[in-house]
Amino acid sequence: MKEESNRVELLSPAGDTERLGAALEFGADAVYLAGQGFGMRTAPSNFNREELQKAVHLAHEKNVKVYLTCNTVPHNEELARLPDFLRFAQSVGVDALIIADFGVLAMAKTYAPDVVVHMSTQTGVANYASANELYNLGASRVVLARELNLEEIAEIRAKTPKQLEIEAFVHGAMCVSFSGRCLLSSYLTGRDANRGDCAQPCRWEYALVESKRPGQYMPVFEDKNGTYILNSKDMCMIEHIPEMIQAGVTSLKIEGRAKSAYYVSVVTNAYRNAIDEYYRNPKQKLSPWIAEELNKISHREYSTGFYFGHEPGQVYENGGYVREYDVIAVCEKYEDGVATLSQRNRFFKGDTADILEKGKKPYLLTLDELFDEYWNPIGSAPHAMMTVYFKTDHPIAKGAILRKKRV
Repeated sequence: MKEESNRVELLSPAGDTERLGAALEFGADAVYLAGQGFGMRTAPSNFNREELQKAVHLAHEKNVKVYLTCNTVPHNEELARLPDFLRFAQSVGVDALIIADFGVLAMAKTYAPDVVVHMSTQTGVANYASANELYNLGASRVVLARELNLEEIAEIRAKTPKQLEIEAFVHGAMCVSFSGRCLLSSYLTGRDANRGDCAQPCRWEYALVESKRPGQYMPVFEDKNGTYILNSKDMCMIEHIPEMIQAGVTSLKIEGRAKSAYYVSVVTNAYRNAIDEYYRNPKQKLSPWIAEELNKISHREYSTGFYFGHEPGQVYENGGYVREYDVIAVCEKYEDGVATLSQRNRFFKGDTADILEKGKKPYLLTLDELFDEYWNPIGSAPHAMMTVYFKTDHPIAKGAILRKKRV
């Protein structure tokens, strides 16, 4: 694990082994992930016992900490499985348990006493009194409610023990509910959001139906712009790292365990570079390319959430994503003037590739000499995962991601 320092921690999501690898490759200080139960995301494959043990070993080899989510609100019938889950988590060496429920907290102290506890954002910590009480109950960190502004966070930092760490979200999707505690999914689909199975009904388009006029749908307008009245914008604080650090935040958390490995790579890389730039020169303005990277992933319209007070936080026009780039290939190796590429989406000879490498400003290359696995010249790469040889004098790092802007 990384040595303790005064530097802020960058905490990245890992929904499976591939996404874990992306977080480790692109500079996370810590990752958070789930086992096969008790995690707030069931959409990603998560980690079975063997995979979790390997994940902890791999992360620790790279001096990266592993935080295991145990942050559902379990029902009675689920509790019998919890002691074994907690014992196993301790045995494989996870660095912390992320917990939302006070009963689970008590059981963690009994069955995994050597593992520190982080209280989840679902606990709804919005004031220093709650933070202090959780510290007294044994928590080493609180993940603050997303509804706080920076002044409130600074006050919590000032009125809590220095040993209590403060974690806050810095990027990703936001729920329409308070700190992620939502009942919409349970009511409308029977899928319990508080047990990791949210169907995201807040992203749906709604209409009004009068009981005597079935089938006649009238739009629900919050204003003239549209009807997606519950659809939250995504959070993006890439240009406000200094303010987050100065408010006393210990760990900057990226949302997205259900997002792709590409998302994890790009967002982790952007925040890694933003943090490192700040520590090199706190007065330096953020390099424009770093913020621009976050427009190259699928995202909803961005906002700064509640950090600077209330700002319009909903997207009324639609429930979809902004998608401006596609991943077209990953570089497997480069030697003797040839990059070996593994195709991800169709691309053509003559396309301009936007290339992302760890810790570097992206650069552009024209794909002008392409060959198939038998060294036949090709005009396109249409087949998923096909091997493509690209002749270029520019060395491309192993693991580099090649992207193409949509037209």
